[in-house]
Parts: sequence; structure tokens; C-alpha cells
Amino acid sequence: MKLYYAAASPFVRKVLAQAHETGIVDQIDLETVATSPVQVDPGVAAVNPVKKIPALATNDGMTLFDSPVICEYLDSQHSGAKMFPAVGPARWEALRLQALGDGLMDAAILGIYEGRIRPEDKRYQPWVDAQMAKVDGALDDLESKAGTLGDRVDIGTITVGCALGYLDFRYADKDWRAGRPALAAWYARFSARPSMQATAPKAA
Repeated sequence: MKLYYAAASPFVRKVLAQAHETGIVDQIDLETVATSPVQVDPGVAAVNPVKKIPALATNDGMTLFDSPVICEYLDSQHSGAKMFPAVGPARWEALRLQALGDGLMDAAILGIYEGRIRPEDKRYQPWVDAQMAKVDGALDDLESKAGTLGDRVDIGTITVGCALGYLDFRYADKDWRAGRPALAAWYARFSARPSMQATAPKAA
């Protein structure tokens, strides 16, 4: 399998962290790309019609995107404990957490794009403020539920862990831990997992 990849992407990190947790990371070849909303890598464009990463080329000729689909596919490729619970409340809670973490990452990335990609004279602070309000809403929801997460490892907790890691990586001046002690304590434990340590982005 080939994963189209950029180390700074939290969505790519989510895929790789799950692959580490399930023991199949060695089955994935990484194709490093440099892509953005306004300068798309041609390799990514060739395999993903919406021209985004992550994208996965499978061994049987499929191409899959984006991270929820890739992660569920990879979860079908091993015989160990599944990251996507099969049925019942555990499944819906894992999927809800995945959606919450994905939404947090989406909003955080859009805030970064506004400052890094849009020309300075066209930047719109209310847009950034709106994205940060989404981030804060997700963080507050997570704080209210952090005490129930325990030592769970599933697609929900992996996604949330990668989302919080992205805030540390790109928003170092945002003290998201302030007023959220339960979430901070959970993340301190979860981020120490080998899968999270192995996939942590490096500061440029």
C-alpha cells in the first residue's frame, strides 16, 4: 500500500497512528508530497479527485480518501483488536469522537491557512475567530467527557489525540489546557503512547 503523505498533516498522522496501533505500519509505503489548497501536488491530484491528503493506493488497485475511509479500510487489514467497534454504543461513541476530532482539525487548519496562504491584505480576522470558536467548542465538549475516556484506544481517541497534538504543533501560543484539567491529563497519558510518539510532527 502507498500513502500519500505530509508529516505535518494531522489527518495523515491519524492514519499512521492507527497503523502503528494495529501493527500494520510496515505494510505502508510513504510517498512524501508537498501540497496545499492553492498548489496541488500532481501525484495527489492523480489519485484523489479532490486533491487532498491523505490518499491511499491499495495493493488491489483502489485509491481511498480521506482519513475516515482510509482508517476503516486499514482496520479491515489486520486480525487484532479493531479500532472501529463493530456495533452498539461503543461504535457510535468512537465515531462521534472521530467526527469531533476531525472537526477540530478542520477548523484549526483553516485558521492556519488564513494566515499562511491568503495574502495579508485579504485576511479576514472574523473568519479566524469563527474557526477558533469551533476549536474551543470542541475542546469544551472533550473536557466534559475526558473522564470517561480512560485508557481506550479506538478511532475516536486516536483522532482526538492527533487533533490536540496539532494544536500544540501549530498553535503553541494557545493554552488549550487552561481550564480543561481532565482533558489535559488524558492527553498527557495518551500522547505518551508509542504510536503517538512515532508519529509526532517535527517543528520546521
